[in-house]
Amino acid sequence: MSVAAMAQDFDKDQKKGNDDAWREKVRAEQVAFITSELDLTESEAQKFWPVYNEIQAQRREAYKESFDAMKELEESIRDDKDQDKKLDKYVNAKKKIADIENESVKKYSKVLPKQKVAKLLLSEERFRHNQIGKLGQGGRPGEHGKMHPGQRPDGQRPGPGKKIQREQ
Repeated sequence: MSVAAMAQDFDKDQKKGNDDAWREKVRAEQVAFITSELDLTESEAQKFWPVYNEIQAQRREAYKESFDAMKELEESIRDDKDQDKKLDKYVNAKKKIADIENESVKKYSKVLPKQKVAKLLLSEERFRHNQIGKLGQGGRPGEHGKMHPGQRPDGQRPGPGKKIQREQ
């Protein structure tokens, strides 16, 4: 039995290692994507990246809190315990995410011109949508799979009301 337990622990550690490697790969792709989109000067980059990394760490923590609060809220529905408290915790976690987003614009505006702040926000959205598209193609974020039918090579899809042209 101890061998089986050790094997399970090893599998968990290996999976965690793979998840960590996957997260690092996605973060590296995100940094490369943002770098190319913003075209930062050396001076801007020196000021921007520490602020960006700080905000990303705050976001990760806030999203983790939100996810944990959501799980607790789901459990409270099943066992009918402390629902008011769990509901408040969930709403506060979501508010914290919104507060971080609002503060991030102020912080970015101190180190970048407004135009680049706007480009940053749009770049983050485009990157997120690209990652979601990769998931829809059967891959994990950070993995490159086949393009979705109708998807353009730049990763975008036709807008509403536009027909998808297929090669014959």
